[in-house]
Parts: sequence; C-alpha cells; structure tokens
Amino acid sequence: MGDFDFFVGTWNVVNRRLRERLVGSDEWEEFPGVSVAHGFFDGGGHFDEITFPTRGSAGATIRIFDPARQQWSIYWMSGDSGVLEQPPMVGRFVDGVGRFYADDKHEGRPVRCRFIWSDIGATTARWEQAFSTDGEQTWETNWIMTFTRASDR
Repeated sequence: MGDFDFFVGTWNVVNRRLRERLVGSDEWEEFPGVSVAHGFFDGGGHFDEITFPTRGSAGATIRIFDPARQQWSIYWMSGDSGVLEQPPMVGRFVDGVGRFYADDKHEGRPVRCRFIWSDIGATTARWEQAFSTDGEQTWETNWIMTFTRASDR
C-alpha cells in the first residue's frame, strides 16, 4: 500500500503518443495535460482525473490495492465514452518501478498491454504504455507521459 502516494497533487503532463499503433509508425504527436490525484483507504486507493485542454477531452483512473495478493488493479475511464474500461491493468512496484499488465484489444486485435511507472521523484514521474502482439517478446511503446508537479496535495 502507499505505492501511489507520490502521485497525490496536481501535475503538468507532457504527452507523447504514436499517431498510429502497431503499424511500424515512428510519428509522434505531443500535447499537454493536467492531472489532479487524490489518495484514499490510507494509501490503498488512488484516483486521478486528467484533462487534455488542447483536445477537449478528459479521463480518470482508479487504482485499488489488494493486500492479499500484494498487487494493484488500475482502471481507466474516458470522459468521451463514459465507460469504465475492462480489464484492469494488474501489477506491483519492485525497486521503485511499477509494472502492470493486461490482455486487451486494440482496434479489435488482441494485445498484451503494459504500463510502466518510473523515474519517480518528489517533482517528476514517468508513465508509459506499450503493446505486444507476440507474447511479450517485443513491445511497441505508444504513449509516454512525463509528469512535473504543479502543486502539492
């Protein structure tokens, strides 16, 4: 518990996202975001809302810690669809790096999805998303968020 306590507060976000996924693209788009995060359950839960002002969209993440399994489940919901997406990303932090996985689909194609939280400090953090279509032999990173703290809690 408490692995995501670093994230409580307001963050400015630089997003870099592949324009097209799983087609060999190397063309990235960059856009800003603002994330506001809160903790609950004494560190066993976290919620954040992220807005993308230049895109006119927003989303939210709920993270819940399972003490019996010693792992987190991460759920995403988009303000565009109004749907809590399934399945959750599941994983844990080891040596200050969080790795989370789920079997999912991208445009109808089965993918293994991975989130990595890294470079965590008092004023910075990094999140990235990657997809694998070959049983985790190779990964295509398709979204990177670089967080810079705007204000404390």
